[in-house]
Formats: sequence, structure tokens, C-alpha cells
Amino acid sequence: MTTTTFDLPRRHALQRRDVLDWVFAALVLLGGAYAFNRYHASMDGYEKGILLCAMPALIALGWFWKPLRTLCVAAGAATLLAIGLYAQHTDGFGADLAAGEQVFWLKYMLSSQSAILWMSLLFYMSMLFYWGGFFTGAGRNSVAEVVGSKLAWGGVFMALVGTLVRWYESHQIGPDIGHIPVSNLYEVFVLFSWLTTTFYLYYEARFATRSLGAYVMLVVSGAVSFLLWYTVAREAQEIQPLVPALQSWWMKIHVPANFVGYGSFALAAMVALAYLLKTATTRALLTGLIGVPGLIVAVILAVRLFGSVAPDTATGLVGWAGKIGAVMAFLGLCVALRRPLSARLPELLQLDDLMYKAIALGFAFFTIATILGAFWAAEAWGGYWSWDPKETWALIVWLNYAAWLHMRLMKGLRGMASAWWALVGLLVTTFAFLGVNMFLSGLHSYGTL
Repeated sequence: MTTTTFDLPRRHALQRRDVLDWVFAALVLLGGAYAFNRYHASMDGYEKGILLCAMPALIALGWFWKPLRTLCVAAGAATLLAIGLYAQHTDGFGADLAAGEQVFWLKYMLSSQSAILWMSLLFYMSMLFYWGGFFTGAGRNSVAEVVGSKLAWGGVFMALVGTLVRWYESHQIGPDIGHIPVSNLYEVFVLFSWLTTTFYLYYEARFATRSLGAYVMLVVSGAVSFLLWYTVAREAQEIQPLVPALQSWWMKIHVPANFVGYGSFALAAMVALAYLLKTATTRALLTGLIGVPGLIVAVILAVRLFGSVAPDTATGLVGWAGKIGAVMAFLGLCVALRRPLSARLPELLQLDDLMYKAIALGFAFFTIATILGAFWAAEAWGGYWSWDPKETWALIVWLNYAAWLHMRLMKGLRGMASAWWALVGLLVTTFAFLGVNMFLSGLHSYGTL
């Protein structure tokens, strides 16, 4: 009698775990127990609950995608090493953060600022190697793209180390100053950079192609460039006490959930750009990729020439016009080189599927983040919704992607129309994320530039 697959007993999920899976789970549980034992006095009830829930979630992620196990263990070990080095130098309250400029490994590698600078360098190098793969490799995975992928993993590692060490450093300044580093533009741009890169690396492994790395690392490098400019212009790397509105445990879950959405939307937009370079006509590409930014530049310059705005604001607008002009020039170069840039891309169906999966993931988390934000607003300002500019634009982003998913699932939206929509969605998301902070005010004015 022939036994079909339906007759075979299905193994329980726990029975499919290997030795390394259980070692990783044990390390996570030991790390969580150590954190609770060492820092429980600094935690409130909500933070203890978050730590309790984070341990099984991290174990599940490590079991689902095995490279995360190495990443988490390595980042944890490097963070503990940094904490140990700091602990050897104390002041009247805790660790003396001046050691970050005196101890070799802290100064050049493991202090939060050093690690984040390494993150920036590695992401830039990753982008260059990915782009080099378009012109130096004949196959789907050239040597340059393999190096680019390794560098991207290195950038994520350094970003995690920098984030965790910065969290520790904030608690060493004084009582009630320590906080999770997601409270200002500097910190959330670090979060955005490594989350977007991590999502891409997962899909890179899932779809077995590295040819999209050049496109995705473009937006990551753009975020890193803003981060470095913001650091120089505002000394944003300095840890500051939280303003009253941010002194809430809601921040610890609202902001990361939001940036899962932002990172996924950015990934989808870069896949959409690759899709359009592969399929759209040159005229359509020139009109869309250069015409729309050109219109934005024209509006900015018109405001500068004919509007009644403050001198500082006018200077800032001209500066942003120059930045958008540089983006236009780059997009024009992409159009000119579209054949070599699109020759090694995955099939259109694969690109379309990746775009859909990224938007679906981002929409789910952005929805959760919006709901959490409403609860946070009720606690901070006494109302769930106040039509603050940030809230209004968050709703616009949500409606945009809700409509995209509705049109895809109900009306079969595919192809260039969905790609153009996803790409324009990045403009909407960018304004909600950054433009509101630059040009509008409201209850979220603590996040202005």
C-alpha cells in the first residue's frame, strides 16, 4: 500500500527545532533574566511586561529566520562588552561617559556614537558594492553583490550595538533620564536605517537574488546622509532628557511599530522603482521620475521668490530645492542607464509579489502604530484624535496604502499602475515622517527640525 503525504504524521513545531535553536532560546532567556535582575529597579510594570513578551518574540524570530540568531547573539555580546568597559570608569551617579573618549574600544568601536558612525560607513559601502555588481557581474549574485550583502549585515550589527549602548548610556547620565533611543530624529533615523536594511536582507534570502540591493540601499544611504547632516547641524548625537509628552511607555511600542511600516513602505517604493525601470517607456519615466520632483522644486522656488516667509525658512527651502534637484539628476542618470540597471533584475512577477508583501507588512504594523498612537494621545493630551498635522498626515498615509491594498485584492491592481502608486506613496510617507516636522507645527512640535 502506497503511503501518501497525507498519511504521514506532521511533526510538532517544537520537534523540528535543532540543538542551535534551543541554545539560542536559552541564551535569550538568560539575557532576559540578566536584564531583569540588573535593571529591574529602573523598570516600571509596563517595561517589565514588554521585556517578558520580547523574549518569546525574539526566540520565535530567531527560529523563523536563522541569521537573526547570529546577529542577536553578536550584538548582545558586543553590548555587554561595551557596558563592561564603561563600568570600569564611574562618576558620582553611574558609569562615566567620558570613558567613551578615553578607552580605545569605546572610542573607536563600541560607544554609541562610534558604532553609529560605523553603521553609516558600512551602509554607504554596501550601496557602492551593490551598484558595482550591476556592472561587474554576469550572474544574479556577483562577487560585488555578495560583499554588499555582508556589509549590509555589518551595518545592521553596528546599528544594533549603537542603539543598545546608547540606551545604556542614557541611564548613566542621571535619574529619570534613561529611555529607549527612539525619541528624536537622530535616533529614529538609525532605527529606520537598520529596520529597512533588515527587511531587505530577509527578502534577499527569500527570493534568492541580490540584484535589488542597489535600489534599497539607496533609500537607506539617503537616511544615513540626513542622519550625518543632522548630527553636524544640531549635535543631535547628544542624549537629552525626554520632554513630558514622550515620558510614556506607549513610546516604546508606538515608535518601533511605526518604523516597521516606514521601512516596509520604503522597501516597496525601491522595488517599484526597479519595476518601472524594467518596464516603463523612457518618456513615462522622464515625466514621472523627473517631472514630479521638478514640480516640487518649482513650488519651493516660487515660495522663495514670491512668498512672505521668514529669511531662515526661505534659506531652508532653497537648500531643500537643491537636494531635490540632486535627486532629479540621479533619477535622470538612472533613466539614461536603464538597460544595464534593469538587465539583471528579477522577473516582473517576482518584483510585483515583493512589492505587495512589503506593503502588506508595512500596512499591518502602521495600523497597529496608529491605534497605539491614539491611546498615547489620550494619555498625553486627553483625546484620542485632535487633527494635529502629524495625525492628519498619518491618516493620509494609512488611507493611501489601504486604497492600494484594496485595489490590488478587490480589483486586481498590478503592473506599472501599482508601481507608480507605491513610488508616489513614498513621497506621501516621507512628508508625513519628515516634512510635517520641517514645515508644520502642532502638538508634535517637539520633533521639529
